[in-house]
Formats: sequence, structure tokens, C-alpha cells
Amino acid sequence: MTVELLVLLIVIVTALAFDFTNGFHDTANAMATSIATGALRPRVAVALSALLNLIGAFLSVAVAATVAKGIVRLEGVDGQDLLIIVFAGLVGGILWNLLTWLFGLPSSSSHALFGGLIGATIAALGWSGVIWASGSEGVLTKIVLPAVLAPIVAALVSAIGTWGVYRITEKSDPNKVDQGFRWGQIGSASLVSLAHGTNDAQKTMGVIFLALVAHGTLTKNDEMPLWVMAACAVAIAAGTYLGGWRIIRTLGKGLVEIDSPQGLAAESSSAAIILTSAHFGLPLSTTQTATGSILGTGLGKGAEVRWSVMGRMTVAWLLTLPLAGVAGAICWAIAHVIGGLAGVLVVFAILIALSAVMYLRSRRDPVDTSNVNEWPGETPAAESVAQPGGAQAADDTPVADSGIAKDAATAQDASSADAAGTSSTAEGKPGGVTADGLSPPADTSSSEGPGTKSNRSAQV
Repeated sequence: MTVELLVLLIVIVTALAFDFTNGFHDTANAMATSIATGALRPRVAVALSALLNLIGAFLSVAVAATVAKGIVRLEGVDGQDLLIIVFAGLVGGILWNLLTWLFGLPSSSSHALFGGLIGATIAALGWSGVIWASGSEGVLTKIVLPAVLAPIVAALVSAIGTWGVYRITEKSDPNKVDQGFRWGQIGSASLVSLAHGTNDAQKTMGVIFLALVAHGTLTKNDEMPLWVMAACAVAIAAGTYLGGWRIIRTLGKGLVEIDSPQGLAAESSSAAIILTSAHFGLPLSTTQTATGSILGTGLGKGAEVRWSVMGRMTVAWLLTLPLAGVAGAICWAIAHVIGGLAGVLVVFAILIALSAVMYLRSRRDPVDTSNVNEWPGETPAAESVAQPGGAQAADDTPVADSGIAKDAATAQDASSADAAGTSSTAEGKPGGVTADGLSPPADTSSSEGPGTKSNRSAQV
């Protein structure tokens, strides 16, 4: 095995590792709102999202072509030099993904990848090595412009959709509206997952294609190999199933309190925009699109928006490209100074070490299915929200149908109030109302008189 082939294999493994982090970093884009509203159990949500990401990865390669041919001027570099640029860019993207995941910030995995590649390219070839603008191609047209417009357009579309939904259903039964929209969320969240696989898995395909061109295995005019598509699809699906619970909590509970009509509006808006961008080969940030949609639902409903959380997200968005670029440039410099295979192995070891440090740090404050719907500083809800068709709550505890659960809660409130009103006479006596406020008195000779029908709520 030649040194160049070994470097190629390391680059491919690193690319698939990035694809894996992309999966768990961006699971929230599709499933955060469905988990927050109780439309899907957390584990069911990530499993469904993983399956649809897998399928979506095979639907198109337009975005992959943009990544492979629209960032680095391939005529200016080839061979092992291009492989090291690609490798350094991937490492920069992975490190930024893990850092933002640690802090629960839904930043763009796409921009982390592009930033890493751009930084490594500038370090190796100078500013002229990057295709900044070339007609309808280039970084500014294909990456920067969509990054600015996507969250704004998504927010507007979802705000209008949310406003319309609440106007149409304002005279309907709230219980039926809530339950119906939860069922609808299953479909809309599935569509976002399919769109995410179509858009994001292709970015890693493009990077591997770029590495294969550098090695000489392919030319830039060849078609995408099926094994590359399959490997990227499996990697992003596996990462999605792992579930990025920290980011799911931020998007689902941290920005706005989401009801099921808002969730459906947000997911529908995100899916439409992401699929449109994939059709035109725009490597859109699904994270920024989903966040903009969720923000729009809060504005459309007139709900409270946690602008401090939105501010932190915006700062992360603005820093993603430059800081991932700095990380990519530093990784390229280390590999270049040491040189050859040794330089690549040193950077790879640094990646593993820093990844382990961030993972261990995350275990000090774990987020999983048990607390994904609890925003820090807020009192958890006393009862889990019921889900359509007898689904389970966020902690995977079975609960009843939403309508039944609400009737039970009403009955419990009525019975508890009755218990409070009679506590002065019933306390300490046989047949008194028990502490749960639900048990009927054993002694029927109450002040209501013999034969009088009790007005207490029935036991649930």
C-alpha cells in the first residue's frame, strides 16, 4: 500500500466521521418540534429520521457536484497536496461541530465543512485558490447568499403559515386540533428528514469525490460512484439515530414554546425550502432553515421568543465559517510542517484527542430522552404530554390518548377541588377524602342526605 493510498483512506474515514457528526448534530432540524409537542417519542423520532436520511441520500447528487467542483480551484493543486487540504478542512469541520454540540448550539454543519475547506485552501494556495465567484458558481453565490436568505425566508413562510393555521382553526375544538396536527407533524417531520438526507449527505459525497479526484481514481467529469453514496447515506443515518439531544432541546424548547400547529408549519416550511435548494444544487444550511422556521412560528402565533437564545445562535452562525476556517488552516499547517503521512497521522491524533475531551466534558451535564423536553431553569411539567394514538411521552412512559388524558386531568382537578372544600369535616374521619383527591368516601351518609345523588366527579 502506497503512502498516497493510505492518506486517501484516512481522508475517506475522516469524511465519513464528519458525516456521522453531521447526522447527530442536525437531527434536531427535523425532529425537535415533533419531540417537543409529543407527536413522536424521542427514540421513535430519531429512528424514523435516520431511515429517511438514508433514503434521501440517494435522491440527488446536485449538491455533491457543487461541493466537489465549486470551492477549490482543482487546476491549481492535485495529488497528495489536495488530499491534505481536504483532510484538514474535514478536521476543522468536525471540531466545530463537536464544540457547538457541546454547548447545544444549532450551528450549520454545512458551513463548518465549507469553512474548514476554505481555510485549509487559503493556507495552502492563498486567496486565489478558492472559487469566490464565477458567474452563478462560487462560494459567495452558492454558500454565502443562501446562508443569509434561508433563515429569513423560512421565518416569513412559517410565520404566515402559523398565522393562517390559527385563524382557520380558532373556532374548532382545541383538543381535536391539537391531536390532528400531531398526526400531521409525523408526515411533515418525515419530509424534513428526507430533505436533510438529500441535501446534507451529498456534501460529504462531494468531499470524498474531491479526494478521489486528487488521488487520480476519478476525474472531475466522472459520475458519483454508488459506493460513495451508500457509505455517506449509512454514516449520516447512523449519526442521526444517535440523536443530538443537546441541540434537540435547544431547538424544541429553548427558542419558543411550540404547539403542534406551529410544529407542522415549521416543518412544512423547512422541507419546502430544503428540497427546493437541493433541486438547484444549493448546499443550504438545514440548521439555519429549521431555526428560522421555528422562530417564524413564534412570531406568527405572537408567542414569547427567547431572544437571548436566538442571539447566541446568531453569534454561532456568524462565527462558523471563519472559526472552522481557522481550524482547517491550523490543521493544514501542522500537517504541512511535519510533512507526509506523519503529518496526517499527527492531525488525526489531535482530532481523536480533542473529540474525546469534548465527549467527556458533555457527560458532566448529560441530555437524553429523560430531560430533552426540560429547558434549564424551568419547572418540568407535572404530567407528560399525551401523544396521538396512545404514543408515549418523552421519557418513554406509556400515556393515554390526548383527549382521554385531558378528561382525566379535568376530572382530577374537579375532584381535588371538592376534596379541598370538604377537608375540614372529612379529615381524620372514616370515609374522608384521601390525599389524592380521587377516592370516593366510603361512608355514604354525608351532608348531601340519604338518597341524594352525589355531585362528585367519578373516579378516573
